[in-house]
Amino acid sequence: MSRKGRCERKTRETDIRVELDLDGSGSTAVSTGLPFFDHMLDLMFRHAFVDLDIEARGDLDVDGHHTAEDTGIAIGKALTQALGDKRGINRFGFSLVPMDECLSEVALDISGRPLLVYAVELAQEPLGNFDPALARDFFAALVNEAGLTLHITLKRAGGLHHGLESVFKAVGRAIKMAVERDPRSDDIPSTKGTL
Repeated sequence: MSRKGRCERKTRETDIRVELDLDGSGSTAVSTGLPFFDHMLDLMFRHAFVDLDIEARGDLDVDGHHTAEDTGIAIGKALTQALGDKRGINRFGFSLVPMDECLSEVALDISGRPLLVYAVELAQEPLGNFDPALARDFFAALVNEAGLTLHITLKRAGGLHHGLESVFKAVGRAIKMAVERDPRSDDIPSTKGTL
């Protein structure tokens, strides 16, 4: 059974198309107009082994907020579609990822209950045209749209680039674990019978 999702989101501020395949190899094609954000999405989905194709145009003359937030919404919609009724998935995922001097810890539950805990303290200097605060905006939108419980902790900070890189890689590794099928069960992984 195919586990693919697609979303097209067009507003006055953004025009975004997302396609993803949960059973892919981590192949990505990402273009948001925010090169650092493209890099982060590329490595996140490569580590998730999820194929991702994104084309986003936003009002970057204002700033990157709408593009980052609406990209999170569109990925969340595509992820929800790809997961279907969530039957047979692991549901939970976690990771501990170093990136040189930085270390990130992520715990994820595909719970149907949106909650983001974002304990990431880094310098707020721009990375090209990407404001580091946009990372939180992106994850908040993803969590709210896909109904995820996501805890992200940067346990050891260092350089800004490496800190965010460890965060995005750690989220990708947790997604990989959570969306994988459990070969022992085709049930919905909840005592309630629904997620």
